[in-house]
Amino acid sequence: MDADSTMRLIYLVLFGSVIALTLFTSTRARMGKTLQQAAIWFFIFLGAVLAYGVWEDVKDIAVPRQSVMSGPDGIVVDVPRGRDGHYHVMLGVNGVEIEFIVDTGATDLVLTRQDAERIGMDMDDLVFAGEAMTANGSVSTASIRLDEVTLGQITDRNVRAVVNGGEMRQSLLGMSYLSEFGRIEIENDQLRLIR
Repeated sequence: MDADSTMRLIYLVLFGSVIALTLFTSTRARMGKTLQQAAIWFFIFLGAVLAYGVWEDVKDIAVPRQSVMSGPDGIVVDVPRGRDGHYHVMLGVNGVEIEFIVDTGATDLVLTRQDAERIGMDMDDLVFAGEAMTANGSVSTASIRLDEVTLGQITDRNVRAVVNGGEMRQSLLGMSYLSEFGRIEIENDQLRLIR
């Protein structure tokens, strides 16, 4: 290091020290308040990290899910309305859990291409010869049969369904499946299916 670089370094250290000393003396009276605010932000950050870490464990308490119970009327499925305004039902399809949106405007049980692949359907083997009208226009569909559809203690076999050939965000639980229930009720943001 030459003399010129040494002088610059000494100048920067002295200049930085003067700035730090000025800040310290001007905030000395507020130092306790500054430390208190820093501690509050630390604990907020720590709480957010902890909440994120245990979310999977407390999710079912914080966000109510469907329940399936046997009662005097038969098997009762209660489904709370989701925050998006829809009713979401989890079904076991060929042994794979799939989330459906209840859609009374859909004729069939409709799987997205992704969900169909998850249950073992080979997209190359499907024949998209059907057609369905949706809010986004006409889409091609492929008719399939599901070996098993389960909802709690309810098991249906050889269930008719279709795979949507277009883009769809989530599978739909349409009237072909819902009509298997003796009663469908909606009250107080709760969907009740009774079989």
